[in-house]
Amino acid sequence: MKQETEYRKRSRIAFICKRFSRNRLAMLGLAMVLVLVLLSATADVFFDYHDDVVVQNVRNRLQAPGESPGHILGTDQYGRDILARVIYGARVSLSISVLVISVSTILGILLGGVAAYCGGVVDNLIMRINDIFYSIPFTLMSVCIVASLGGGIPNLVLACTIGVVPGFARIFRSAIMPIKSREFIEAARASGSTEIRIFMKHIIPNALGPIIVQATLNLASTILAISGLSYIGLGIESPTPEWGAMLSEAKNFMRDDPYLVIIPGIAIMIATIAFNLVGDGLRDALDPKLKN
Repeated sequence: MKQETEYRKRSRIAFICKRFSRNRLAMLGLAMVLVLVLLSATADVFFDYHDDVVVQNVRNRLQAPGESPGHILGTDQYGRDILARVIYGARVSLSISVLVISVSTILGILLGGVAAYCGGVVDNLIMRINDIFYSIPFTLMSVCIVASLGGGIPNLVLACTIGVVPGFARIFRSAIMPIKSREFIEAARASGSTEIRIFMKHIIPNALGPIIVQATLNLASTILAISGLSYIGLGIESPTPEWGAMLSEAKNFMRDDPYLVIIPGIAIMIATIAFNLVGDGLRDALDPKLKN
């Protein structure tokens, strides 16, 4: 029986991977994500963080792309290499986004799972509090939290997490509601399984599909939120490289040196499009209605 269960799990995973691989746009998005991750992970191999990203060299300032062989994408107003700052900025944006989504997913599973599984007063209490936070626009809430607590990565992570958790809780609750009354749940309860074991082993694995899709799509929105907060001076502080902060620093040079804005803007666009394509592909692959 155990071997048959494992075989079914492997078959389902293989089927999902096959459906995902047939989606060309999803595979394109996955390739873009892998390139971003690879570049950010190997940035130290190609650039020196201190010399290329942080230290100012006014003699090399505002060199357009192609003017200097040592700076492929040119230099900014402080003489720092733009390509190096974009790649290290990918490391900052991706790591913060993954941290935010990971914490938000765990909290959303706990809150939405407890609300759906317990029902009654517990469900009403959790979801009404959740609705209060959900009714506040994500960007507005993040701005208020960061403006109150101050800038920096910890407060930025906290602000984005508080804004993302309500959506995860609502989706996971809606995914659990039709599952908790299924026959295999009743069979597990009749066989003597504890409620915690049923919740962890049977309910969560069968409701993870929407959460995975939501997490992938929210990675894109989180990157945009981090860039937006940094752009208005409430996110990552200079000289730490971050795409939104790079846009903020370059806005005064937009007319004469537009590449300072175009390059980090393209990086933000590529990252958001990539995660959205992957999220759409996962949604199609995990949706049982599209099985045929």
